[in-house]
Amino acid sequence: MIVLLLRFAFRADTTEERKEAVLARMRRTASMESVAFSAVGQDLGDPAEGFTHAYCAAVENLDALRRYLYDPVHVDGDYEILPHLARLHPMRLSDDPDPALAGTITAMHLEKVAAYPEWGHLLDTIGA
Repeated sequence: MIVLLLRFAFRADTTEERKEAVLARMRRTASMESVAFSAVGQDLGDPAEGFTHAYCAAVENLDALRRYLYDPVHVDGDYEILPHLARLHPMRLSDDPDPALAGTITAMHLEKVAAYPEWGHLLDTIGA
């Protein structure tokens, strides 16, 4: 299992209505066929860290991760989601003991950035 976790905060000028629309879009992404389980909602960490919300999606394996990364629901959704995020902190974890797994996942991410450079640019505009 590969678990993807994003802690994030919205931009100050994001309306409550837009926040709800972004969270709904995230829930749509998190409910794709490739996702084994998910959660989208409030961040329960220390408010002083500046994160207000969190997104979690788990996939069974690398094949499911590839489907998740390139699914049009995910790709299209990110163009509606990312412009509204002020801060984003990604984390990944897995029960797979393969020591090369982190590097493989990073390579998959870089492949997606190469395939969708405008997506990579949007990610670069978000603070950590």
